[in-house]
Amino acid sequence: MEKITSFTINHLTLLPGIYVSRVDKMDDFYFTTFDLRVTRPNFEPVMDTCALHTIEHIAATFFRNEHPDKTMYFGPMGCRTGFYLIYKGNLTVDDVKKDIIDCFEYISSFEGAIPGASAIECGNYLDMNLDMAKYYANKYLAVIKA
Repeated sequence: MEKITSFTINHLTLLPGIYVSRVDKMDDFYFTTFDLRVTRPNFEPVMDTCALHTIEHIAATFFRNEHPDKTMYFGPMGCRTGFYLIYKGNLTVDDVKKDIIDCFEYISSFEGAIPGASAIECGNYLDMNLDMAKYYANKYLAVIKA
């Protein structure tokens, strides 16, 4: 099998930030996958699952509510160093940066019940930590707003 695109990136030189991971065309539609890299791979600790899971729930809800016409997917990377955001369109980082900043600012000030955090709605609803999610949201904002 051929390597997938993300395995061709040198993760020893990859820094936190926002990157276009790939652009796919299906029929007449384009989809852009963005790499939202929160921690530096192989150099700093990965996000704990509680924070990662909490960010996933809040951010997925945010993007699907605030940008339903272009949000295809938001979810964690298996390596726990960031997230993937898939938007409809052939887009650049500049096209989505404000949306991502808005989302992570929303997470950094989020109060109340985490969306989808019940046994009925989630397969691991106890694995949540809002304080750590806010920590990583603020850490990421410091990078992407610089």
